Amino acid sequence: MAQLVFINLAVDNLERSKTFFAALGYTFNEQFTDENAACMVISDTIYVMLLVKPFFQNFTDKALIDAHTHVETLTCLSCENRAEVDALVAKAVAAGGKTPREPKDYGFMYSHGFEDLDGHIWELMYMDPAHVQQ
Repeated sequence: MAQLVFINLAVDNLERSKTFFAALGYTFNEQFTDENAACMVISDTIYVMLLVKPFFQNFTDKALIDAHTHVETLTCLSCENRAEVDALVAKAVAAGGKTPREPKDYGFMYSHGFEDLDGHIWELMYMDPAHVQQ
């Protein structure tokens, strides 16, 4: 069985976050979605749990950070090509996100990213399969 990945992110406003990510083309598993959490489907094996901050706080004794001013993690997703990278960033900006930096072109790899409405950083990258060692 393939291992599943669940990324948990604290959000200020669950409905606003769901609207933002739906604008990027993501869907939600309603079986694991309520007023405290929404299960965003990235792929068959990757999910993001958007958790309102008071509910998120139940899972840790540590203080939550403000992702607009601090960073704890960068979430990186691969894309099929450069156009998909650029299209997702454009959708994120159109939905209210920000681009914290310019795209990077390393020849064999292209990357760009965005900050979501809560300041979480999402990196998107395309790597030319011809340059990946087997």
